[in-house]
Amino acid sequence: MNTQQHSHDRLQELKNFDDAKLGVKGLVDSGITAIPRFFIHPPETLSDLKRPGAGAGPESDIIPTIDLSGAEAELRSSIVEKIGRASRELGFFQVVNHGIEVEVLERLIGGIKAFHEQPTEMKALVYRREMNTGVSFFSNVDLYQSKAASWRDTLQIRLGPTLPELDEIPEICRKKVVEWNEHVKPLGELLMGLLCEGLGVESGRLKEMTFSEGRVMVAHYYPYCPQPDLTVGITSHTDPGALTILLQGQVGGLQVKYGEEWVDVKPIPGALVINIGDIFQILSNDEYRSVEHRVLANPSQEPRISVAVFFNSSDKGSLRGPLPELISPEKPAVFRHFTHADYMRRFFTKELDGKSLVNYYRLSETE
Repeated sequence: MNTQQHSHDRLQELKNFDDAKLGVKGLVDSGITAIPRFFIHPPETLSDLKRPGAGAGPESDIIPTIDLSGAEAELRSSIVEKIGRASRELGFFQVVNHGIEVEVLERLIGGIKAFHEQPTEMKALVYRREMNTGVSFFSNVDLYQSKAASWRDTLQIRLGPTLPELDEIPEICRKKVVEWNEHVKPLGELLMGLLCEGLGVESGRLKEMTFSEGRVMVAHYYPYCPQPDLTVGITSHTDPGALTILLQGQVGGLQVKYGEEWVDVKPIPGALVINIGDIFQILSNDEYRSVEHRVLANPSQEPRISVAVFFNSSDKGSLRGPLPELISPEKPAVFRHFTHADYMRRFFTKELDGKSLVNYYRLSETE
């Protein structure tokens, strides 16, 4: 088969999959025992896949778990120091005693699981690729840009500056999403305040720049994969925005790049995973790190469920770059300025391939 014919056939296969609105869960429900070829990743992507607990490589306890008890009082300076160190060295940490009750987390995971396990015709009502509607269900945000699709489905909901009309949010998870939004916004503001203090910047700096307003929730469902060594759940990537708060269920699969190795982020009951996004690395003038991470395809009969909230600025037109307070003759700016709209446009027109946009905005030695 010539390259042109193969490309045409692949595009038709993608379109057929997209038009069916089944998602990956629908393929599994149909009883397939082999994954469609457009999900098969090239050997170079799969060469370093390492299943959780598969021996060699750094221990997963490299990712620290930080207790937020006392963050508003006597232990604040100690917590600021721990969070700042984790963000400089790893870009990832987990938090416990974060003020959100375990029941709230369990209700959200249950609601997202229930949404994804509805009959296809119910999910198809919100299946769309347009991201401006406030609520969309789809499989693979980069389906048509990527070299190979990944084994997951996603429900995406805009949480801020305002929620969509409530009747647009699927009823099966509506109350849980609204409840989650009420809890996750103040936690994000607390974390951004602690992170700012870790840079020696006034704690409300990111809130003033509207980074608690442009919140987007992506609720991923990773069903059983019959050939988990041929595909992935999400390819290696870094996150947009300033900060991500992730709730993951108890089925593992999330891995973080640490040097040249991949480290498992073990699920801890009641904990939330926090990571630095590209924009915060730039705002911090390279102090904090936005780090590559990925999710392996799920070999378990039990689905993996995760809910990420990205904290973006709602002010798309203002220029972004290193915070002026962090620029000095000793530490000049290492990034140029750009608008948030420019960043997001570039992020969503490339495939999720591990190439961070941070380096796109990095100043060269001659500039």
